[in-house]
Amino acid sequence: MHGAAPRGVVGLAAAFLASGTLHLVRPELFEPIVPRFLPAPRELVLASGVAELVCGAGLLHPRTRPVAGAASAALLVAVFPANVQMSLSHGRRAARTRQPAHGLAFAATVARLPLQWPLVRVALRAARAQDGAQPPARRAQAAG
Repeated sequence: MHGAAPRGVVGLAAAFLASGTLHLVRPELFEPIVPRFLPAPRELVLASGVAELVCGAGLLHPRTRPVAGAASAALLVAVFPANVQMSLSHGRRAARTRQPAHGLAFAATVARLPLQWPLVRVALRAARAQDGAQPPARRAQAAG
């Protein structure tokens, strides 16, 4: 199908659009997971929210999908330290309070870490997507 998104790309775009919006509307939710060694947590949260919105929108259009896919993969790798920081913070809280809910939150954040890599694979599939906008000579070569 002309311009059809590779499997998982629409879901990844939706996740980026939702998360990016939340980063801009409620940045205070994300500031605690910015690794401590990075400066300006609020600005980083806002910048990552904008990046997620741009990537999400770009993934939805066939002509921008390859560039957005590459940018999405890079963004997912770039925010991985924040996901690790979130797990560390939840782990410390679970150990300190010993409350089952905090232990479950910690387990969920740890379980989420390896899920980042399949998302990177989806983004890379989008980066390799053909948009159907090849020059006529290339389309003829591809068809023949």
